[in-house]
Amino acid sequence: MVRRKIINIDRGLCNGCGQCVMDCAEGAIELRDGKAHVISDRFCDGLGACLGGCPTGALTIVERDSEDFDEEAVKEHLGKKTCDDIPIQACPGSGPRRFKAHPTGEVGAVASQLSNWPIQIRLVPPNAPYLRNAKLLIAADCSAFACGGIHRDFIKDRVVLIGCPKLDDNEEFVDKLAAIFKAAEPQDVALLHMEVPCCRVSKKLVRLAIERSGKMIPMKEYMVTVEGGAVQQMA
Repeated sequence: MVRRKIINIDRGLCNGCGQCVMDCAEGAIELRDGKAHVISDRFCDGLGACLGGCPTGALTIVERDSEDFDEEAVKEHLGKKTCDDIPIQACPGSGPRRFKAHPTGEVGAVASQLSNWPIQIRLVPPNAPYLRNAKLLIAADCSAFACGGIHRDFIKDRVVLIGCPKLDDNEEFVDKLAAIFKAAEPQDVALLHMEVPCCRVSKKLVRLAIERSGKMIPMKEYMVTVEGGAVQQMA
């Protein structure tokens, strides 16, 4: 036993929304009898990434005697999770899903290559099973409308995450990606952004997230023009 900082959950304040389960990259929290519960002290790193999303203030960081954080145990624990283990919360559409891309039956139509849901970075649980060791596509929201071949050239065989470096809070953007990178240890990242200056900052944000995660993750950067979707690979 060691004395360290660790999460504390006030069950009287907890409303069972499941947001902390979604936010915990280590999978340390689950819902039991409609309330959030720390599965094991070994899985909690005490950094408090789950605090900000709690709508009732039920989560706090305390200092007490507990088992030390065990990163190897966390990896083993996450390896056993499936999409069914992640709570759906109030909206049924927020539950993580992995599926196969299906070819369209319409002549001349373009088949969707999307294979995961949700795709919005703010909604994706860092411990979603489909993220593990995946090839990631981090795409600016607008790129899907400007890049005509996005399904063929970028989404195919990749797990998709989308966001907007201008409209999203940059610090939350970086912290969420860092949590995903740390938990999932992706093979690589393809970054697709628009040519406009406010979108180009996404390169800096993704690199910062990789740095914060402590992982070595290769990244390729692509830029889309606004006039017709020409894609340029950046050095």
